[in-house]
Amino acid sequence: MSLLPALASNLPAAVFSGGAALTYAMLAIAHPRMSAPQSRGLLGLAWLLHLVVLVLGLFEQPARFGFAPALSVTGWLVLTVYLIESRLYPQMRARWTLAILGMVVVLLALVFPGTRYPDLHSALLPLHWALGIASYGLIAAAVVHAWLMQRAEKAMRLGNASEASMPLLTLERLTFRFVAAGFALLSATLLAGWYFSETLNHRWIWDHKTTFSLLSWITMGVLLWGRWRLGWRGRVAVRTLYVAAGFLLLGYAGSRFVLEVMLHRG
Repeated sequence: MSLLPALASNLPAAVFSGGAALTYAMLAIAHPRMSAPQSRGLLGLAWLLHLVVLVLGLFEQPARFGFAPALSVTGWLVLTVYLIESRLYPQMRARWTLAILGMVVVLLALVFPGTRYPDLHSALLPLHWALGIASYGLIAAAVVHAWLMQRAEKAMRLGNASEASMPLLTLERLTFRFVAAGFALLSATLLAGWYFSETLNHRWIWDHKTTFSLLSWITMGVLLWGRWRLGWRGRVAVRTLYVAAGFLLLGYAGSRFVLEVMLHRG
């Protein structure tokens, strides 16, 4: 399906997607001239428009899903975490970066709405999707916090740290909390995937998604073990987290991108 007919078939979602992307873009461009409450309010508006897009997608018939909708939900979850944490920790400064992230994932989902699923083989299959997306969101939040942690550490080394900046130990603690929560949800996702694979196909299916997801799960398990037993922190911990997140990104979004965009297969 070409882009214009696809947009016309779901005009409300297209309108709200455009509004969300435009609001994200306005924040990314104008944030240096805005106060903290103004930029937070504009980000909240973009977050709300983004939520409307996701809700409209839930009621689309037949159901659609793919790499871009998964990234869109992941981006929205990261923004949700940020909006909550920015109330608890006003020192957090990443609004323009998250605005660019939000704009990109909204536009991607608009252009690549995903594959149609007219007949789901199990009514519980969306649970597997929900667990997977939630684990994506938590691990993406961990990556954002790790990036902020690297920035804070660099500022300390250069003597540019501000008293109003986020404490490094707080960022580190939040990062590993998100890693642990994402690891737990990814474990549940893999168990659910195994259950549905055995139920529907009577065997465990090894494919790119399964392989990369397991690699991500193992890498995060090693990271948590290293943190617990060896006290891993700093560059070693952050790089290990980036590797785990990269495997997870390749696991679903990467494989679906190849199928949907490069090979034009559902």
